[in-house]
Amino acid sequence: MPLLGAFIVPHPPLIVPEVGRGREKDIYRTRAAYEEVARRIAALRPQTIIIPTPHSILYADYLHISPGSHAAGSLRDFGAGKINFCPDYDDELARRLAAIAEAKGIPAGLLGERQPELDHGVMVPLYFINEQYRDYRLMRIGLSGLSPLSHYRFGKCIAQAVEQSGRRVVLVASGDLSHKLRPDGPYGYAEQGPQFDQEVTEAMAAGDFLRFLTFREEFCEAAAECGLRSFIIMAGALDGRAVRSELLSYEGITGVGYAVAAFTPGEADESRRFDLIFEQQEDLRLQAIRGQEDPWVRLARQALEYYLSHGNLLPRPKDLPDELTQEKAGVFVSLKLEGRLRGCIGTISPATASVADEIIQNAVSAATADPRFERVDLAELPRITLSVDVLGPAEPIDSPRQLDPKRYGVIVSCGGRRGLLLPHLEGVDTAEQQIDIALKKAGLGRRDQYKLERFEVVRHY
Repeated sequence: MPLLGAFIVPHPPLIVPEVGRGREKDIYRTRAAYEEVARRIAALRPQTIIIPTPHSILYADYLHISPGSHAAGSLRDFGAGKINFCPDYDDELARRLAAIAEAKGIPAGLLGERQPELDHGVMVPLYFINEQYRDYRLMRIGLSGLSPLSHYRFGKCIAQAVEQSGRRVVLVASGDLSHKLRPDGPYGYAEQGPQFDQEVTEAMAAGDFLRFLTFREEFCEAAAECGLRSFIIMAGALDGRAVRSELLSYEGITGVGYAVAAFTPGEADESRRFDLIFEQQEDLRLQAIRGQEDPWVRLARQALEYYLSHGNLLPRPKDLPDELTQEKAGVFVSLKLEGRLRGCIGTISPATASVADEIIQNAVSAATADPRFERVDLAELPRITLSVDVLGPAEPIDSPRQLDPKRYGVIVSCGGRRGLLLPHLEGVDTAEQQIDIALKKAGLGRRDQYKLERFEVVRHY
């Protein structure tokens, strides 16, 4: 049996009266929409409710499905310890889903349970559902650092597991929107916040799940969104189906965006295979980017292709511009995959005979020696975008007032420790932010007697 229905809901604990103690009235439209969702779920009488939540266990490279036969939790951390939950899990469906994901090559399953207690991303939806309906089992799913496309395809695995099980199932995607809507809000303001909320709610209202996949990672991070990957899992579970979409409410008056939406599946619709459409569009976009790469970036890509294919460094090509062969400089090479950093290694001052040699060496190091990431695989390379930063000479400065994060990078040093941060980075808007990040990279703190230097870069794409 196909999925009966799907919903998007937020999870602010304050919407629960025992927590909000009157503050829930500030978001009464959200509460009214939530109650409507609960009534609709009760009418569908599901045997199982699946809830993807941002506040369960989150791994960088693994989607966690909560194992076992039951779980428990309460809202005691929010001052309402008498509000308890103890749902039974649908262990059979969870195991079926894990097996399907494994067969599809998606890293997901029942391993790595570190937080068996229910999180508020699950408990807030259950609070409203339980007011109307209780005859269900639960499946709780955590999000991950995997790509949006992987979350979408995991959603397709959910749809397959539900079909095979014959159960009556609804999916409730738990997630808030931007946390940076107002200067007086709990997380401050970023211009990307209202923009994200407008775009994502327009996508909800239209049932345009392709839009969920096209938000750039830097934009989402700047907006401090919470639930997009939950929504993407839901979209994948509705892949290839016509959908009636309703945006039931949206509010952002607390400084955090709360949306409630309902999606009723219809007949098969091959035009709504959004993962395939997204891949086709991405291929065209990346082809266009590769076609516009300048000699600096082309050399970095050639160095990666050669090393990943042959296992040694690319011999310096002979047809390079003089700026690459006749000059020396520190160089940073950055790799991104699907909008997320995939590796970055560089040199503060030149360590080789030319900028070209610096690029070749550092491109390989970025792909193979960045301790934050696994080695890049040759199959990933067509989907990777590169940038090359050629550093100008560093000059000492006396004060953060001499920094401009859009123009200058910063170097902090104390004894033998040094930390560097490049300029013009998404989400780094002040000199203080620059210095704090550079200090962390150097293993230093504000109390250390560190020195400051600044430098300019020429960035190549």
